[in-house]
Amino acid sequence: MALEGNETPHILVFVDEAGSNLAKGRRRGRNIIGYRATVDVPGQRGGNITMCAAISENGVATHIPSLGPYNTQKLLIFLDRLHFDLIPENERGLVGPHLPQYVIVWDNVNFHRGPLIRAWFTTHPRMVMVLLPPYSPFLNPIVFC
Repeated sequence: MALEGNETPHILVFVDEAGSNLAKGRRRGRNIIGYRATVDVPGQRGGNITMCAAISENGVATHIPSLGPYNTQKLLIFLDRLHFDLIPENERGLVGPHLPQYVIVWDNVNFHRGPLIRAWFTTHPRMVMVLLPPYSPFLNPIVFC
């Protein structure tokens, strides 16, 4: 409600991370009737890759894949890139009611609420963080992309 009372235009940006495994191989086999199915499976799992992406009303704003899980340091790099992609160069560092404010909407993961992330948002006043309630990923439209 506080956002609605303010005259500053707001642009919603939805952010989420999703991980997958790089192992290629069948997990199920086919068989001839009466015979047991056999299949060769990889002896080792592949590496994990995580994609962090942001969408707004204009489509995908930023996406950065990373080997392994996302953590605070990787998220800070993502936020810097998102800030660079969203705010035009001639508007960086400017604050005012005529400039749009970007509302970053994301889930309630622990490292989204950490002190380094909060400090980042403090130093970037045109970016505002909004956390979704716990156990409500369906409220973030990037989950369905």
